[in-house]
Amino acid sequence: MLAVQGPPGRTIAGRRVAITGIGVLACCGIGREAFWAGLLGEPPPGERRVRDFDATPYFGGKEVRRVDRFTQLAVAAAEEALTDAAGSVEQVVGALGVDPERAGVFVGTGVGGLDTLETQVLVHAEKGPRRVSPFLVPMIMCNAAAATISMRHGFRGPCENTVTACAAGTHSIGNAARLVATGRCDVMIAGASEAGMTPVGITGFQNMTALSTSGRSMPFDAERDGFMISEGAAIVILEELEHAQARGAHIYAEVLGAASNADAHHITAPSPGGTGAMTCMELAIADAGLTPGAIAHINAHGTSTPLNDAAEAEAIEKLFGTPGPPVTSTKGVTGHALGAAGALEAAAVALTIEHRLIPPTAGWRTPDPDIHLDLVVGEARPWAPGPVLSNSFGFGGHNGCLVVGPPPA
Repeated sequence: MLAVQGPPGRTIAGRRVAITGIGVLACCGIGREAFWAGLLGEPPPGERRVRDFDATPYFGGKEVRRVDRFTQLAVAAAEEALTDAAGSVEQVVGALGVDPERAGVFVGTGVGGLDTLETQVLVHAEKGPRRVSPFLVPMIMCNAAAATISMRHGFRGPCENTVTACAAGTHSIGNAARLVATGRCDVMIAGASEAGMTPVGITGFQNMTALSTSGRSMPFDAERDGFMISEGAAIVILEELEHAQARGAHIYAEVLGAASNADAHHITAPSPGGTGAMTCMELAIADAGLTPGAIAHINAHGTSTPLNDAAEAEAIEKLFGTPGPPVTSTKGVTGHALGAAGALEAAAVALTIEHRLIPPTAGWRTPDPDIHLDLVVGEARPWAPGPVLSNSFGFGGHNGCLVVGPPPA
């Protein structure tokens, strides 16, 4: 049960938080069913972009030009999630049976409207300041996705976003779940969106040698050489459990716990031995009222970079022993969607519970002699769902973990 931190030394059990809707746009599939099928298949060829996505139906031909791609992806994912949870995107507040003042939005990102910023910098340089779009600021601001979703659906509770690099999606869902657990909200639209595959954005990661030179995402593989940058969005609908049950909602999973901490070590490298990551995992498990032995599966951050995978593997081995619970990194298929990664993985965890299958770590071929995880490889592994730990560790030393469990019987 997601705990609420009270006075020092005291933890107060919070209200239970259910996941009742899922919406996803990823390079391996648009929509949760296509996304799930993609996680069980081969990685998409070439760049890990969300292909064949047309935002016009969501905005119209005029408005769509005034909305950055990261907001477009978020709005589309939110509409799928709301349709899943409420049956329609029309009159959502009424369909969910929620007071709009107690319904909020928490959608994170790593870089926000980077495509718009790059484009308008060129406009300024080539055509002069008078040609810069008057919509520049609302298009690039990192809270634009959350604000747009709030306005479209009339959710008047807290409307916020988290910008913590690659941990933003996990932090946003954890923060949203806390608002439900504390009783501030009954329903939250939560997740993250990223569209940072711009010429300068890609080159920046390339020049810091973070990207794969082989064009493969190989989490935990001995030959891993960097991540495949990607884009995407994932949104989940969080509801107070009794509220969801009273309206007969389909419940995918329950958010049991969440945690956040910092390495306080380096702007890009993880702390030695994965100490910050291990502490964050411990905090999330404790927040769920569990012990490490209760964790039945780990969806790893697993970016396919040499340092990150080594540090995360060491942290998992220290906390859980070897071989520990089965581990997968869905980034073998999705690539690394930066701020949206944790939200995509939270959606993957909920679907892993729903389908009773753990997706394999695509791209893995060669065992790393220094990594001793029970890595799910080759094909999906059937399992009896139990509590799942989902990890996200971002540049700046931002760590985030979620514990998600099966719905109540």
